[in-house]
Amino acid sequence: MATTIPSIACLGVIGRNNNPLHTSIFPSYDPATNSFRPVRTPLQFSLILSSTLDVFELRARQNAAAGVGLTGDFGLLHAVDDRLAAYGFETNTGTRFVVIVDMRGRRVDGAAAAAAAQTGAAEGSSSKRVAHAATGLREGEMRPVFKAMQAAYIQLMQNPFFEPDEHSPPTGQGGKRITSKKFAEEMRRIGEGWTPGVVNL
Repeated sequence: MATTIPSIACLGVIGRNNNPLHTSIFPSYDPATNSFRPVRTPLQFSLILSSTLDVFELRARQNAAAGVGLTGDFGLLHAVDDRLAAYGFETNTGTRFVVIVDMRGRRVDGAAAAAAAQTGAAEGSSSKRVAHAATGLREGEMRPVFKAMQAAYIQLMQNPFFEPDEHSPPTGQGGKRITSKKFAEEMRRIGEGWTPGVVNL
């Protein structure tokens, strides 16, 4: 018997001029075929990432009207459907990180979860992750992901050969996508390494 827990389906980085900078897509568990494959096409993920921009803008306007400046963890942006949910984070420079979580994306064998529960595994173990993943994600579950994404982005910005204005030009005329292999590998590591309950990536 297999249990499913949340996993990351997609990581997106969006520039300050609402231009896509990077997208990483991860396979999810498909119980019908007992295999792993992405739950949406790249175009569908692109549209989901674009739809989060409206939520970022709406919250920015609401905060401006209330006289509050908000950057950082925006939490849940919107539930896409009964399986996918989008979470967001905005840096001080206006770069946005979006994590799309598949609530049933990772397979955990029931025998492994039961064995871990019997041994009294420590906080963050797969058994405790399975237990609270069944009720949805807790507030702050995405913070380690956003922290790791921001660290990778800062490291990219410190590269003397990286020119930010080529990627988010001040004129708002699009821009280049991030092509750094090191950055892509770091996004892959973050997406594959996260499970509910992880506090550090």
